[in-house]
Amino acid sequence: MDIAWKKSCLIVPSIITFDLCNLERQAQVIAESGLDAVHLDVIDGHFSPSMPLGIETIVQLRRKTGLAFDVHVMASRHDYFIDALLDIGVQQLTFQMESEPHIDRMLDRIRAAGVRAGVALKPSTPLSTLEYVLERCDTVLLMLTNPGYAASLGETQVPYAKRKILALREMICQQGVDTAIEIDGRVSKETIRKFAPATVDMFVAGSLCISRESPSAGLSELAELRRSLVSTTQ
Repeated sequence: MDIAWKKSCLIVPSIITFDLCNLERQAQVIAESGLDAVHLDVIDGHFSPSMPLGIETIVQLRRKTGLAFDVHVMASRHDYFIDALLDIGVQQLTFQMESEPHIDRMLDRIRAAGVRAGVALKPSTPLSTLEYVLERCDTVLLMLTNPGYAASLGETQVPYAKRKILALREMICQQGVDTAIEIDGRVSKETIRKFAPATVDMFVAGSLCISRESPSAGLSELAELRRSLVSTTQ
């Protein structure tokens, strides 16, 4: 599970796109496609109005697959979830900046466990909130749709998505740090082509790229897209 997290156009399928009644097989399908990691949303039902995966489900999935786990915690209180996920063994953990009162402490806590740590920002959260913590983040996850509503009919990326992505890349360059950018929310193949690999490092792929009924085809297309994009920079 030692994968290149930065500057590699990492495409991370979101597990909630798949058949949640057969997660072991779905993880196998992802691994067979040649992709290296899976994105897991842990939601408390309070910060965001959905609860797709419980901790025990992630415990069982960890035993079934060698995929790297990229976990995004959306909760009003993070401590319980962070401790449980560190015990499970994940490779990257991001938590919501808006609901964490001790951001520095939480980043240190995650990194002390040997796990990549980062913060996630809701669409309207300004990048100025990152000023004093950017250098401490392995990654920043920009949410391009409002959390918990991705499946809502007609939900689209916020109109300022591109502006925010480019502004974060500029901020990272200005500070001279090595923080990766990850984006999530209605990410399409066109989105990946537009921003990879120079601007965005990680793309959370969902229903615009992968069909729940036949995920293999979409995963294969994503793996091929990643290969083609990476090869152009070598």
